[in-house]
Amino acid sequence: MSELPLLIGLVGACGSGKTELAQRLIAHGFRVRHIAQEHSFAPRMWQQITNPDILIFLEVSYAATLKRKGFNWSEKEYQQQLERLAHAHQHADVFIDTDPLTPDEVFERVIDFLE
Repeated sequence: MSELPLLIGLVGACGSGKTELAQRLIAHGFRVRHIAQEHSFAPRMWQQITNPDILIFLEVSYAATLKRKGFNWSEKEYQQQLERLAHAHQHADVFIDTDPLTPDEVFERVIDFLE
């Protein structure tokens, strides 16, 4: 019986690039779970539902979320998401600040980490 490849979990605030990164990684044969921890009040949801082998935390500033997605949300709502992500942040294997990066550059950083 062959082992499954590593399971990669992606967490981050809305607008951090999780969906884009997940699509790229899946297209390259990786097993990926986009974990919507930022919407859960259960701090360990990312572990209970997915429990990935590798947890990638995509960091994004409030200003970048407004530019990227045109969100109509307050900084308080953004901060609440960060609070919901605190446990995942403490346990992440890698952090990528997506503010200055293109989706290609985020993908390349993840591939570099995985190699």
